[in-house]
Amino acid sequence: MAKYTKEDIMTLIEEEDIRFIRLQFTDIFGFVKNVAITPSQIEKAMNNSVIFDGSAIDGFARIEESDMYLVPDLDSFVVFPWRPHTGQVARLICDVIRPDGTEYEGNPRYVLKRELEKARKLGFEFNVGPECEFFLFNTDERGEPVLELNDRGGYFDVAPIDNGENCRREICMTLEDMGYEIETSHHEVANGQHEIDFKYDEALLTADRIMTFKMVVKTIAKRNGLHATFMPKPLYGVNGSGMHINMSLFRNGKNVFADEKDPQRLSDTAYHFIAGILKYAREMACITNPTVNSYKRIIPGYEAPNYIAWSEGNRSLLLRIPSERGDRTRIELRSPDATANPYLALAACLKAGLYGVEKELVPPPSTDLNLLNLTQAERDIMGIKNLPISLREATAIAEKSDFVRELLGVGLMRTYLEAKNDEYERYRTKVSSWEVEEYLLRY
Repeated sequence: MAKYTKEDIMTLIEEEDIRFIRLQFTDIFGFVKNVAITPSQIEKAMNNSVIFDGSAIDGFARIEESDMYLVPDLDSFVVFPWRPHTGQVARLICDVIRPDGTEYEGNPRYVLKRELEKARKLGFEFNVGPECEFFLFNTDERGEPVLELNDRGGYFDVAPIDNGENCRREICMTLEDMGYEIETSHHEVANGQHEIDFKYDEALLTADRIMTFKMVVKTIAKRNGLHATFMPKPLYGVNGSGMHINMSLFRNGKNVFADEKDPQRLSDTAYHFIAGILKYAREMACITNPTVNSYKRIIPGYEAPNYIAWSEGNRSLLLRIPSERGDRTRIELRSPDATANPYLALAACLKAGLYGVEKELVPPPSTDLNLLNLTQAERDIMGIKNLPISLREATAIAEKSDFVRELLGVGLMRTYLEAKNDEYERYRTKVSSWEVEEYLLRY
């Protein structure tokens, strides 16, 4: 049921003294873009008549088919709390359509909406709760980030050790002003690392909120003289930042992953969903972990998963089943990081899980073993595979994947993988400081 009508938006703009409205959308790499308008143009915008040049956006349209139109999701209307209260700024999240009114297939939000529609036809609602981690770095006199953390805190520390506490609190308060229900916030394992968790919701709304969350974190950090980064592994030798995805399927308001009669209190649907995620984990890695730096986080020894297996309590594995049951029963995918485009990542998770449900796939037994203590030969005997170890390996797997082709479509898949291969090639040809330190004097 819609929260806002066009008339509601017009009234809010007048009552809240809004002078600027940002029409936001997301490119295929997960970056927010926008076209800004004044109130005089809002009626035009709500009639889907605001046009932009799609060829100017990475991964969108070719020059010969560049005209694109923005379609605001009225329920996404929100006022930015950090802007002045006189002459305020608001935003609307938009879908993208072609001039003929059809959905643009290269719009990541549409990719997720398409998978959600398939789920609805099966009677399911897909709910998601993310756990977004980030680092806070100090800045120089120009406001540019420096590789200096603003605290020496660790897991669950408090001030004065946790110097980021005030910034994190302001982020939480800002998010609540924007309608988020913040469940927890705390200092993470590494110095300068933080986590803020907001309540799960329907997947499209959650993906929208992830995009807004990252913008708010960066904005409030800058107001506090800090730089926030969701880079998965900004520092050597410490834990990286992930974006764990907690997932559940509901039907008629009931969590269908729960079954009190099962020894693990999980339903057949939950087991099938787990099996689907495990089956396609390697193929969708270039979407859930889309950068060169992503693969420096998912290495053994830093609480990030490397092995494709599942467990109720083992946090070193790809999938974990948190202890809560009933309507809180969920599957936690621990590999993704926040450089992922949330629309594409959630669409991939849903597609993989539903494949398992439809085909009634059966997962291997759960394991509580510390797989780091096993040899590769022992893991091979158990049938436990690794996630890709590099972006290049991930894209090579995806290039041969019917799963990725069906998820993204041929055109979007080609554009996405070409960009990721180019990203890896730029990395491969760059001489790093490690190489200089290691080889310059020795050779």
